[in-house]
Amino acid sequence: MSPEKSVEHSYSPLTKAQQIEVSAAMKKHKVIIDADPGVIDALAIIVALLDPQVEVLALTATAGIVPGTYANRNLQAILNRVDPPKFPRVGCCEEHLPASIPSLREVPTPLLMGETGLGDFMIDAVTLASPHSSAKVMVELVKNAPGEITILTLGPLTNLVLASEISPDFLRETRQIVCLGGSIHEGGDATAAAEGNIYADPDSARFVFKSNCHKILVPLDVSDQLWLSFSDLSRLPQDQSSELSAFIIQLISFALRSARRHLGQEGVALRGLAALTAVTRPQLFARRLMAVDVETSGELTRGMTVVDQRGLRHEDANLEVVTEIETRPAFDYFTGVLWNALENEKS
Repeated sequence: MSPEKSVEHSYSPLTKAQQIEVSAAMKKHKVIIDADPGVIDALAIIVALLDPQVEVLALTATAGIVPGTYANRNLQAILNRVDPPKFPRVGCCEEHLPASIPSLREVPTPLLMGETGLGDFMIDAVTLASPHSSAKVMVELVKNAPGEITILTLGPLTNLVLASEISPDFLRETRQIVCLGGSIHEGGDATAAAEGNIYADPDSARFVFKSNCHKILVPLDVSDQLWLSFSDLSRLPQDQSSELSAFIIQLISFALRSARRHLGQEGVALRGLAALTAVTRPQLFARRLMAVDVETSGELTRGMTVVDQRGLRHEDANLEVVTEIETRPAFDYFTGVLWNALENEKS
């Protein structure tokens, strides 16, 4: 092909189908993030709030690695520190709920996440004067935009069941549910068999997995691959004049020190960020339809995700399971959002 023809071809007008495809790619992701915010979940929430291609409609709290009191306050503290141009709605869980994930890999979660869940960060948030329940916030938003909203769950799936009790069509009216949780081949982290988010409320997980809606599972097998080590700190913005940058480094430094001291690891898995990236950069993942159930009562296997891999018919599958991740571009997405936010902060 001659240079002239090459240039002409490169700048040919987009077809209508291509225009629709480009428009869809540029469209913001409408997201509700449901979390029991500890250090790593906090990083995922920060990136979502800073990513201009994500519209965080709500942050909803659930008890998991932290009790209800801290789940509510941590979300508010993260919002106050990030101070996004548009504040999402905040949903609260019942304050008396205990932490339902007492330990990970046989280490008490307060040692890994700090007493409040946010490491050594001093929570400066106050209790909301008129809090709204997480489930009600979810239901209201989804009813106002049926088929448009992704719910990203970073903790136990309790709130999804509570929302379904309020509105039986709730799950079907979402665009998709992206769940961080479970394990296909790796075993668990809360117990030998169970991953923490599923272990914390296996009945709710089973209900959601069996529900008629589009569901994507991001298991330990994949989320553990998105890794941040001490040497990776040099790739992150470290501007002590920026409160946001200082906050992020404070969270990450605590997580790295705790992993080294209590787990003997020279890094941490960015699990929440892996799940967020599955929403914002789905092209970086491979997925496979699987039939997945949850053990709800086993003495040794409570919370275990049981995968039937015996040559299934297509209609037997109930979940899309993420099976592979391109870790380098996923990590670049994380760092890129942070650097862009810092540049915008200075401009």
